[in-house]
Amino acid sequence: MTKTMQITWNGKPLKVNKGVTLQEIATRQQKANEPLIVAAIVDNRVRELTYSPEKDSIVKPIDLSMKDGMRIYLRSLTFIFIRACKELFPECKVSVEHSYGGGLYCEVYNTETLSPRVVSRIEQQMQTIIDEDEPFGKTEVAMAEANQIFLEMGMEDKVEIMKYRKEDTIRVYRNGWMRDYLFGYMVPSAGYLRKFGLKFYLPGVILQYPSFEEPGKVRPFQDNPKLFKVFRQAEKWSDSQGIRNIADLNRCIEEGRGPDLVRISEAAQEKFFGSIADDIAQHTDAIRLILIAGPSSSGKTTFAQRLRVQLMVNGLHPVPISMDNYYLDRDLVPVDEKGEQDLESIDAIDLELFNEQMIRLIQGQRVEIPHYNFLTGKREYLGNSIQLSQTQPIIVEGIHGLNEKLTEMIPRENKYKIYISALTQLNVDDHNRILTTDARLIRRMVRDYHFRGTAVEDTLKMWRSVRRGEERYIFPFQETADIMINSALLYELAVLKPLILPLLEAVPEEDAYFPEVNRQKKFLKYFVEMDPEVIPSNSILREFIGGSSFA
Repeated sequence: MTKTMQITWNGKPLKVNKGVTLQEIATRQQKANEPLIVAAIVDNRVRELTYSPEKDSIVKPIDLSMKDGMRIYLRSLTFIFIRACKELFPECKVSVEHSYGGGLYCEVYNTETLSPRVVSRIEQQMQTIIDEDEPFGKTEVAMAEANQIFLEMGMEDKVEIMKYRKEDTIRVYRNGWMRDYLFGYMVPSAGYLRKFGLKFYLPGVILQYPSFEEPGKVRPFQDNPKLFKVFRQAEKWSDSQGIRNIADLNRCIEEGRGPDLVRISEAAQEKFFGSIADDIAQHTDAIRLILIAGPSSSGKTTFAQRLRVQLMVNGLHPVPISMDNYYLDRDLVPVDEKGEQDLESIDAIDLELFNEQMIRLIQGQRVEIPHYNFLTGKREYLGNSIQLSQTQPIIVEGIHGLNEKLTEMIPRENKYKIYISALTQLNVDDHNRILTTDARLIRRMVRDYHFRGTAVEDTLKMWRSVRRGEERYIFPFQETADIMINSALLYELAVLKPLILPLLEAVPEEDAYFPEVNRQKKFLKYFVEMDPEVIPSNSILREFIGGSSFA
């Protein structure tokens, strides 16, 4: 009986003994100057380093330069943070909220008043746990036993969400005395988590960790108070509706309160959109250019239409102008570091022409708006000539709307900048959040498949480039907005689930994007589905599921 097998490790053949763990192989392959390996993909399945391949396998290490690696690192670090809080304050409850400032914003309840001194104590306790380097163990247990464990840990919210789990068993993680389930993979032991920080940020705390761009050091804190205010507003809104997690939402749907939740949420959004239009209408002498920007699948198109209607209620007659028509001819578009044309760069826009025409329109002159032919890669003039009155502000929707370089020739007082994004506040439970990027990605996958004929795999393939563009060209300017809008709706994933889950289920295990697809499927399965028929035709959600009155 053979005692060895062949592992292809990152394209390199290795002969190893049977029973060897990925951790043992990773330790031998890890180079001092390279990002830390925290997991691996074995035959297209994500595996923890404690896993032992049972046969010849193709293995791709996951390190901290990869988003999957950073998710595993942060998840494990969060576990240690919760453990440290509970060791210092046994009756406390920890709520993991959202990404913020380059870290993870959390709140700690039922303890002495959170302060810099208390946060310092928690940080020291985390360091002690990390120095002790206890392993992350996991045990597969029956659901009844798991629920008992969670109750003993004071995690009643987890017991509630487990009612919607279809499987009979669950893998419960342990580090030291503490047991929990954090919906994903862990590093082998606490000693892997040496790069971290903790920062007091009223009323909570920022858990700091490395970035995949610079995995060797902790991200510096970046304060974005306008963005934080939007998150706090979303939290208060969720609280006011009694829905902070999936279990709360599921109960709402099961009890027949879903349609009321939709009506209330849509009315609240409309009220907010109306207030923005009222503000603009009160300053019509100054505000002539309305710029709308936000990351992919935020609902910019529908919002622009709803804002247009609200402005018309105020006696204004806005004119939409597409930034796409101001692209440079294709042979003049700048290239990125890979030598590929970068249409997302602001330098792909004919800034001189755009500014010149906007100024002339604001001055009341007649202007012929160009049309960009994406087939030929050339700008054309098709006789689209317009002239605006004082009651006709210009609405421009596009990726660079917040970047002052786009409109540098136009005085700031003549511009009203709007940032829109889907900032979901819904958590799986207290310790497991739903990533805002996941919510946007699901929106986009549904829309791309049903209305653009794009397969899920192709959307996922493009997503990396999309996210890179957001990081470069949108997020750095979000704090310059006059107003920020959260387009997320508490119930949207319950509506999107029956549309996206069959598409995810159809992705074969051998597909390169299967690990990502599998991750999405796991948390979507906890949602009770909601009938999309209750969604009004002017909803932002209709932009992604179809049936929009603005289509």
